Amino acid sequence: MHTLLLAVGKLRPSFRAACDDYLRRIRRYGPIEEREVRESGRVREPATRRREESARLERLIPERAHPVVLDRGGSSWTTEQLAARLEKWRGTPLPVCLVIGGAFGLDPGFSGDRAGVARWSLGPLTLPHELARVVVLEQWYRAWTILRGEAYHK
Repeated sequence: MHTLLLAVGKLRPSFRAACDDYLRRIRRYGPIEEREVRESGRVREPATRRREESARLERLIPERAHPVVLDRGGSSWTTEQLAARLEKWRGTPLPVCLVIGGAFGLDPGFSGDRAGVARWSLGPLTLPHELARVVVLEQWYRAWTILRGEAYHK
C-alpha cells in the first residue's frame, strides 16, 4: 500500500529530523511519499490563506485515493482504531493520502465533494502544524507496528 502525505510548508530542522525518522521507519512496511506545498505567507487574512493552501493540496490528491484529512472537527481515533482503518485500506489497491493544512488549517469545504473522505482529529488541543505532522507520522508508524504484532506499541 502506498501512502502519500501532503502538507503545507517546509519544516524547521528539529521537526524535519523527527519526521524523517518516522518516514524511514514506515518505509519498512511500504512506500510513503511526502509532498509539501508552499504557505500563503504574504496573505494576512486566515480564510484566504486556508482557501489558497487547500487548493494547492487538493491538486495533489490522486483521483483515486483514500483521502484522510486532518481536521479538528473530524473524528478522534484511538491508535487501535487507526490500525483497523489501515488494515482495511491496506486491502485495496488505492493509495492513502494523509492531508495536513497549514497554520490556519484547511478550508472548511476541503475535499467536500470527494466520496470516502475520512476526517481525523488529533483531539481538541491546538497543535502547531509542524508538530501535527510529527504526531501523524508517529501514529501511522505505531499503527503499522500494531498490525505487525511488534513491540513498539505498548
